[in-house]
Amino acid sequence: MAQQHLDRLSAVDAAFLHQEGDATHMHIGAIAEFAASAPPYDDVLEHIRSRLHLVPRYRQKLAVPPGGLGRQRWVDDPRFNLEYHVRHTALPRPGDDERLLRLAGRIFSQRLDRTKPLWELWMVEGLDDDRWALISKTHHALVDGVSGVDLTTMLFDLEPDAPRREPDEVWVPHPEPSGAELAAASLASAARRALGLPLRAASLASRETLGGLAEVARASMTAAPDTPLNVAISPHRRIAIAPASLDDFKFVKNAFGGTVNDVVLAAVTGALRDWLHSRGLRTEGLEMKACVPVSTRAPEDDGSLGNRITQLIAPLPIHLADPVERLHFVSEAMAGIKESKQALGAELIAGAQDFAPPTILAQSSRMNFSTRFYNLLVTNIPGPQFPLYLLGRELEAMYPVAFLAGDRALAIAIMSYDGRMSFGLIGDFDAMADIEVVAEGITHALKELVRLAA
Repeated sequence: MAQQHLDRLSAVDAAFLHQEGDATHMHIGAIAEFAASAPPYDDVLEHIRSRLHLVPRYRQKLAVPPGGLGRQRWVDDPRFNLEYHVRHTALPRPGDDERLLRLAGRIFSQRLDRTKPLWELWMVEGLDDDRWALISKTHHALVDGVSGVDLTTMLFDLEPDAPRREPDEVWVPHPEPSGAELAAASLASAARRALGLPLRAASLASRETLGGLAEVARASMTAAPDTPLNVAISPHRRIAIAPASLDDFKFVKNAFGGTVNDVVLAAVTGALRDWLHSRGLRTEGLEMKACVPVSTRAPEDDGSLGNRITQLIAPLPIHLADPVERLHFVSEAMAGIKESKQALGAELIAGAQDFAPPTILAQSSRMNFSTRFYNLLVTNIPGPQFPLYLLGRELEAMYPVAFLAGDRALAIAIMSYDGRMSFGLIGDFDAMADIEVVAEGITHALKELVRLAA
């Protein structure tokens, strides 16, 4: 779907805006590492400038209709300045991963400016072994994790010597709309949606749909247990990473059954168990809950921005000491959830919000993030299984970074790329001073599963 001037935000996209607060930042991103020496900053700028026509939303900002009359819209930013969005910095010596992650934590501790297009890209030089990195930060209202991978087509090429791509025409922004124009567009959208209400009501009345809504209600009624993860958070963040091999996950899956994502959840479960033990806490009878986003993006939606996601609640059997038992528990639970109508119900609720007035939508989104029916976010993002290049430099690793919402001090994102599985962890600075223990626990839990599978 083309990205147009005056596009209206979807209900899910707007929910991420409503949820944002002083301590809750609704941006996501990644840390991309390159093995070769860094290109000149001006070359990076020109490279990005030559690709921006592929993603018009990156030159658009938010416009709010007067008096809360309708949802926010994307409009061209006539004062768009690429140098503002693409920053250039360097690490002090020695430029190791610890200093890179410390910088990333500071970057993710700052909210994006809503008066400008909602993204930043930091070019970081000075890494050891002649490496460099890109740290990306994009508001979740603009892009979800799956379409975020699609956006690599803007920056990356399939070959190191790919030809330069230029836009067919010079970008000329539309004039900023007046309050009256925004109000008129909102009223027109409301009229179109009202015509679709009878069809929506009929679809919500079906037996399958009602069953799906009931599944969501049951999953949400049971509160997640109290853990050290579930505390009030500050605006400040820590970031940790854990590299792994995709073949290891496939090896375990083939030995014990289930899916690669089941092995991911089992490894996270083992890591959290070790982390709780490192704090001297008991885990008998403890079953934590993870929110696992699921993409509902159809093939025809490829290349479009905005969120096409719903969420499932997955149990994490912290109480089980045996790694294989944990994996079987997760696999059986996830198979049951997928066979149930929970995903259908969650998607229908998100779709029904398209008809909610902005004030009601704002309240419902805050309730969704603030309720305690899960302990942490765990999201697995599929990436390309072939090498990518930027200005002739091969992308070595891509560590995704999620967000923190509600009283949740940890979120884990995973991305597969070219045979690798890269774990990116973001935690509250104060509550997760030992976030590295969780990252190391993921590596240890995976090694245990591989050893047992062998």
